[in-house]
Amino acid sequence: MTDLQPDLRQRPSDDRQATALPAELTARELARWSWRQVTSMRTALVLLLLLALASIPGSVIPQDNIDSLAVSQWRDNHPRLAPIWDRLDLFDVYGSVWFSAIYILLMISLVGCIIPRLFVYSRALRARPPKAPRHLSRLPQSTSYTTEEDPDIVLARAAEALRTRRFRTDRGTDAVAAERGHLREAGNLLFHLAVIVVLVGVAVGSLFGYKGGVILLNGDGYGFSNNLTQYDDFAPGALFDPDVMEPFSFSITDFDVDWLTEGDRAGMAREFVASLDYVTEPGGESKSYDLKVNHPLTIGGTDVFLIGHGYAPVITIRDGEGEVTKSGPVVFLPTNAQTFESFGVVKAPFARPQQIGLEGAFYPTFAMGRDAGGNLTMPSSIFGALGDPLISMSLWTGDLGLQDGTASSVYVLDKAGATQVMKPNGQPFRMDLRPGESATLPDGLGSVTFEGVQRWNKIQISRTPGKLVALAGVVLALLGLLASLFIRPRRLWVRARRQDDGTTLVELARLDRSSGGDPEDGEAELAAIAAELQDPPRTRTSSTREDES
Repeated sequence: MTDLQPDLRQRPSDDRQATALPAELTARELARWSWRQVTSMRTALVLLLLLALASIPGSVIPQDNIDSLAVSQWRDNHPRLAPIWDRLDLFDVYGSVWFSAIYILLMISLVGCIIPRLFVYSRALRARPPKAPRHLSRLPQSTSYTTEEDPDIVLARAAEALRTRRFRTDRGTDAVAAERGHLREAGNLLFHLAVIVVLVGVAVGSLFGYKGGVILLNGDGYGFSNNLTQYDDFAPGALFDPDVMEPFSFSITDFDVDWLTEGDRAGMAREFVASLDYVTEPGGESKSYDLKVNHPLTIGGTDVFLIGHGYAPVITIRDGEGEVTKSGPVVFLPTNAQTFESFGVVKAPFARPQQIGLEGAFYPTFAMGRDAGGNLTMPSSIFGALGDPLISMSLWTGDLGLQDGTASSVYVLDKAGATQVMKPNGQPFRMDLRPGESATLPDGLGSVTFEGVQRWNKIQISRTPGKLVALAGVVLALLGLLASLFIRPRRLWVRARRQDDGTTLVELARLDRSSGGDPEDGEAELAAIAAELQDPPRTRTSSTREDES
């Protein structure tokens, strides 16, 4: 009987031979065995799983190239874990050596899997459909009928009918062999090739692109120009060229938040819009754009995203000599995403007679909480909008660590050489101020005034040159997946031969080469072809094997 197995057979080295270690290894045998290991489908699946698992820390742990402020806060909150995380590159997962190793091995494995299959598939496309088995009635789906027509006429009509149904046909002496559904394997190969395209696109973006962030205060007096000195955090690719940075600039003229005031989600921001004025090059025409979440501004090959917002209390510090040593908005970072209760520090290193440091919280809508017994508890903010803004800050004096030449975060107060100012009763000195209020500092240190509140926005600027390549890969992967899922490869044979009584026996059989198909669909297709060949219709003598049984 003719071999009915698929032409695209699995390479024997994919499973047993891929894992079987030669008894005596030469350098060449070791290299071949290692290559079979890396390019086996089993290894590719394991590497895909490892890549997915390796991406989890990048989603859970804050990343330097995405939100350096969150990384700084995490380091402050976890001083013991931070050094371990640094050694494991968990603050830069996607740029780590171990993640890159998995990434490169996966690409090598996929290429090694696909290239041999491409050659096998090209041979299968050129091959003729296999000849008809000797006993067609033994196939799972078969039927037959008798007719007075000559066998050559029946076979010619069968070949034409099958070609009309887009089968590839091959006419033999007494039978027509037909095959259809090669695009299923093409879809499978396209899907795997598309995965490589996606990986290449992501790699190109990581190598040649960059991503940076900046906290920008709202108002005409503040702006951003796209150069390296303007970024709060900047993560370039390994092959990044600063000359590719577009020379645009922008400022945030207005910021509007739509707050939810009713329902279970009351107090949350439903939508926020930053109004930008920007120019694409120095001296260019000024344009406006409403920047929203997931609606970036695209300038050339660079995207500008709105990813966060918050409040910047305007604070003025006068030292003991009456001189203004600090005045202006200070960015406070939200500690509660719903109520926008925020934390911040204010530093006045040039104050006299001593340096002054303030640390505390900002409450957009201040309220004192109460427990079940009605007693006052910790202060909090009950709404994210500016209902009753208040700052509550403690006071530190001494060496703030700003004059030793080392870098320090503007969001962290170095207390190693500083002393907290206390009240006569031994409690920490604390100022609770609303806009327009001032507090006199003890021991002739000066005064602090809460002038008002400004807004700030966290802006992310990124250039990803491989994103269109990655997008094309995703589209191709989807097409390949659809083809591999919905195209059903199948073979069909029609045999016609004279019987002793002078009639012609016409046998038809169908073989579905994919699993999961509905047998009734195959029977219906076979019956339709048989009915088309009977012209005029003849008496059916048998049907599918299922009916015979």
